[in-house]
Amino acid sequence: MVTNTSGKKKTAIARATVRDGTGKIRINAQPVELVEPELSRLKMLEPFRVVDRNVRDDVDIDISVEGGGTVGQADAVRTAVARGLVEHSNDAELRDAYREFDRSLLVNDVRQRESKKWGGPGARARYQKSYR
Repeated sequence: MVTNTSGKKKTAIARATVRDGTGKIRINAQPVELVEPELSRLKMLEPFRVVDRNVRDDVDIDISVEGGGTVGQADAVRTAVARGLVEHSNDAELRDAYREFDRSLLVNDVRQRESKKWGGPGARARYQKSYR
């Protein structure tokens, strides 16, 4: 059985394919163990900390992620992986465990960067003016 899911964070989009297998996790066609920085790798593997060890050993996960930065991509990947595991296993207890641990494992974070406006250096900051 093959399950396709996706996750988003800011401008990063991750697409995950979950299938029965031997526990291989690949991100952009390279093993997850090679992902740098280490904090991003730990964030990506967070869904497996909540579940049993044998769940990871029973599935192969291929993830393609694009856009955004390293932290946004890590959050997008963890959402895609958690959704994929829940959908692949059809396990209500797993869904509840993820919800209790962190709701953003199953729900995309919809917050986006506010765009820059005219009259200032950023979205809300304005250039200073002098009267003398």
